[in-house]
Parts: sequence; C-alpha cells; structure tokens
Amino acid sequence: MPGLAMRGVLLVAALAAGPGWLSAQEVIDRIVARIENDVILLSDVRALGRYQQFLDGKAESDAQILDRLIDQWIVRTEADASHFPHPSEADLDRALARVRNTFASEQEYEARRKQAGLTEQDVRAMVSSQLYLSNYLDSRFRSAVQVDPQEVEDFYQTVVVPRARSRGQEPPALDAARDSIQEALIQNGINQQADQWLKESRLRLHLEKSLGEVAK
Repeated sequence: MPGLAMRGVLLVAALAAGPGWLSAQEVIDRIVARIENDVILLSDVRALGRYQQFLDGKAESDAQILDRLIDQWIVRTEADASHFPHPSEADLDRALARVRNTFASEQEYEARRKQAGLTEQDVRAMVSSQLYLSNYLDSRFRSAVQVDPQEVEDFYQTVVVPRARSRGQEPPALDAARDSIQEALIQNGINQQADQWLKESRLRLHLEKSLGEVAK
C-alpha cells in the first residue's frame, strides 16, 4: 500500500520536528508563538521547513509549519508527562533505514540532505523525535480504532484493484493484501482520532502566535 503508507509517513513527519532540534549556532532568537510557559522560535519553523524539503522535496508555508509545531508541542508535552519511553537505538536505526529507503538511491539521499542543509546528526535527531511522537499517538489511540472486515474488502475493490490496473499490474489477492490494508485503515483511524484530540487540546491552551510580526 505505497500511497497510504507514504501519506502516513508524511503525517508523522509533519509531527516530527521539535523546538531546538537543530544545531545551536543556527538558532534565531525570535519568538513566533507562546504556549503556556513555553515558546516556539522562528528557527524552529525554519528547521522543520528544511526537513520537509529534504523528505518531500517541498515545504509548507511558515504559518502551516507553525501549526505543526504547536501540535508537536501538545503531543510531546503529554508524552513526557506520562513518562512514555523513548525509542531504543535499534528502533531508531530501523526508522532511519526506512527514511533512506524512501529515496531512489543513497546518492539522492545525500544530495537532498546536503541541499536542505542538514547533517546526519540533524536527520537522526529528527527521526528520533518522529518515532517518539508517532509511537505515543499509536499507543494512545490504536485500541480505540476498530476496522470492520467489510471496510477492508471495500478498500481492496475501490483502491487496491484500480490502482494496480492503472499501472498495468495484476492486483494482489485480497488475502495477500488484507493485513496491509487493515493496518493502513488503522493508521487512518489513529490520524483521525489524533486530529480531533489536538483540536480539543488547543482550546484549553494559552496560545499566542506572532509569526506575522516577524519579517521574512
């Protein structure tokens, strides 16, 4: 299920960056948002933009990235408060390998990384944060997501089969695709639950944004 899987990767990547993850010498001390007793800096917005450019070849607007960072703050704050475990080095290495595999070659990976102005340490820090946040959301919402067997069959008929045929390929058998379809539907349900939770959480926060006051 490459289409759904990539959308899942990008959603998680949108949640990945955290304030202060890039090297100290690049910090720009301009506040663009205040959340409770914490702040988000313009450098944080620029950092996530560079990672998006590296991963997807393009970045969202500064306003969209700031909203991503606010969502990240909410997820990270609750995960930290619950003492949620950080990923192991082995899990992080596997996640880094998955990121590398989204590129056509090692040469493309290196070229895009350098073009975005990221070091290997920057990428590792970003992926570690991504994994921590996505694992927490999975732990928090997976049990609430129920997938009906008919949903799996409907997805197979309306998405998997047409997509394979449009590429001139023979569709996989339903039984062979069932597990991947079910996991994709679960991830979609987790995303929906998380989106609703984030919207409700924002209403309870003391939040001030000042990105528009900062010169480009």
